[in-house]
Amino acid sequence: MTSLLPGPLVDDTWLAARLDDPRVVVLDATALLPSPRHDGDFRSASGRDAWAERHLPGSRHADLTGDFSDHDAPYHFAVPTPEALAATLARLGVGEGSAVVAYDNGGGIWAARLWWMLRAISVPAAVLDGGLAAWEAAGRPVVSGPETGPEPAGTPITPVVRPGMWTSVDEVAAISRGEQPGALVCALPAGGFDGSAPTRYSRRGHIPGSRSLPGRDLLDSAGRVLPDAELAARVGAVVDATDSPVVLYCGGGISAAGAALALTLLGRDDVSLYDGSLEEWSRDPARPLELGG
Repeated sequence: MTSLLPGPLVDDTWLAARLDDPRVVVLDATALLPSPRHDGDFRSASGRDAWAERHLPGSRHADLTGDFSDHDAPYHFAVPTPEALAATLARLGVGEGSAVVAYDNGGGIWAARLWWMLRAISVPAAVLDGGLAAWEAAGRPVVSGPETGPEPAGTPITPVVRPGMWTSVDEVAAISRGEQPGALVCALPAGGFDGSAPTRYSRRGHIPGSRSLPGRDLLDSAGRVLPDAELAARVGAVVDATDSPVVLYCGGGISAAGAALALTLLGRDDVSLYDGSLEEWSRDPARPLELGG
């Protein structure tokens, strides 16, 4: 089944040739997360209205602020349980034998977040390189209108959890203190890492011992993932083969997923996400944060 997808990334030409394949389910993962105007200014919203306005033909909206989040968790965008995720996917027509192509209109990080969640339960998935912008730039058709309600999946998937995909706050703390192996890497923009920009959360800064690898720096000006050689050079300046595992975080586990996609494309299989990221970490005043580069 995995062979249906060429890898974690597909381009518009590949997808356009397969839009009518019933095995390929296209999901728009766009959510809205405006930049904070001041510390503590957290605002997020569903991207469903934007999807209804313009989307790929046959696509459905995967609401990362809705059923694709665990609302009982103490932070936003928390990954749901494997069983809850499988049930949500089934309602969108994703079942046994399906392959998911995720896209967004926000630079790819939302699609990468959905891809990572599906990868974690062994669902074949890929990200559309460049997202909606690349699709439109290539002259591909877009449509509008509300969801018509997909046919539920005939056979829901049985989630198979892949180990090592998520790292807990206690494990992150142990890595930060040097008590456990691993490289902590922050995918926020430089201003979020060094604390010079406002944060959505309660405190500014980065987890001690972590390094800066802004997720947006791994994309070109059109929002596509950088070519392999350039990507390898950009990542290699921050982490190398001896840094293992690589634990990625950001504010809420979204930009970190974009960086996880980049590292996976480079062949790394020792990558993990800290799901709670700075939203969870900063809530506890006992957990240290550092300012500066």
